[in-house]
Amino acid sequence: MSGFYGIYEYLKKNMEKAIIGKGEVVDLAIITLFSGGHLLIDDVPGTGKTLLAKTLAASISCSFKRIQFTPDLLPSDLTGVNYFNMKSSSFEFIPGPIFTNILLADEINRATPRTQAGLLECMEERQVTVEGRTYRLESPFAVIATQNPIDNMGTFPLPEAQLDRFLVKTSMGYPTHAESNRIIENNSITQYAADSVLTKEDVFKAAEELNRVYIHPDIIDYISSIIEFTRQQPDVLLGASPRAGIHLLKVAKGYAAISKRGFVLPDDVKRAAVPVLAHRLVLTNSARMKNAMDRTIIKELLYKVAVPTEAVFDGGGK
Repeated sequence: MSGFYGIYEYLKKNMEKAIIGKGEVVDLAIITLFSGGHLLIDDVPGTGKTLLAKTLAASISCSFKRIQFTPDLLPSDLTGVNYFNMKSSSFEFIPGPIFTNILLADEINRATPRTQAGLLECMEERQVTVEGRTYRLESPFAVIATQNPIDNMGTFPLPEAQLDRFLVKTSMGYPTHAESNRIIENNSITQYAADSVLTKEDVFKAAEELNRVYIHPDIIDYISSIIEFTRQQPDVLLGASPRAGIHLLKVAKGYAAISKRGFVLPDDVKRAAVPVLAHRLVLTNSARMKNAMDRTIIKELLYKVAVPTEAVFDGGGK
């Protein structure tokens, strides 16, 4: 995985010049990009959610667009519209902001369910259908969505179908005192602008190497067991879907690759479990009232699922 790790390390060092003290979040953003997934960042204003998306896009020679989601935003404002050209006497398609490489969906939960649904086909199928005609989206394509967990007025919670399409959900969190000093000092004059250090070809190469990470059948069985356990918890009304198992495998491969390994260990699966699975659980009313209960459930069930032994990795270095 030397080729992958070189690309990853180069990108991470560049991003951490702007994103201070959030190495784990940067790792998740990079893994999400190389895995072809989408990222949901749930945190209070001013913690660097938008800066993370802009820094990731600026670090790669690709297009970036930002949409501020509001209640009056329409699906056509995302996907584009057909308009009648008087000169040619025909309809022409005007692409919307969804036609980009990295899309920042800022405060996604402020849009109506109808507009949120406009993203479903884009996120899963990498295409847009307008009035019966399908348009392919350019690769790479990633949605980085943000939402504020504090504001409830004028917001519409993301439906389960939409949440299930996000590879990872994470939060930035507040910086430490030392990190806060660095942030204030670095931005006292001007905000750091990330350099473009990778090309699209680098992203495709990293994604290709990531797909070659070895996964033992026992690890696949371990992932399936974790997914099934989420459906058996007393505080869970709806557990993780089969898509969640696929996403868990992708992120586990990413964690293995950034650790310079060409094979997945159970620890990689455990590390990926909370950011991949917690947001997919539908909890009972009593459990929903408890803070971070979804993450607690995932952490607790990891102790209940039998972990594959090391014996499965001997022979051939696997």
